[in-house]
Amino acid sequence: MTRTLEWQVRVCLTEEDGMTKAEAVLDTGIATLTGHGTAHCNPQDVDVPAIGDELAASRAMRDIAGQLMRVADHDLEAVGAGAGSGPIPPPYGWSDIA
Repeated sequence: MTRTLEWQVRVCLTEEDGMTKAEAVLDTGIATLTGHGTAHCNPQDVDVPAIGDELAASRAMRDIAGQLMRVADHDLEAVGAGAGSGPIPPPYGWSDIA
């Protein structure tokens, strides 16, 4: 089976008083997930806005990634392929390795 999908991610960044906030929105066409991230400039560091943008955006996308993994875990459990019990879940059929 061949399948092609396109998911859209929108990242909005705001900066005020040495703090950058990011909101990332993933739209899968079926669901929307929103992640948040922040970055604070240390007063002793050189203020480079692009670094704050990168940190805040990456944290917002990491938030979305965690939410998406929880959705996938729930969906796997719903079809009987879930993680099971115990501190270390068994591997799924879908590898993390690219």
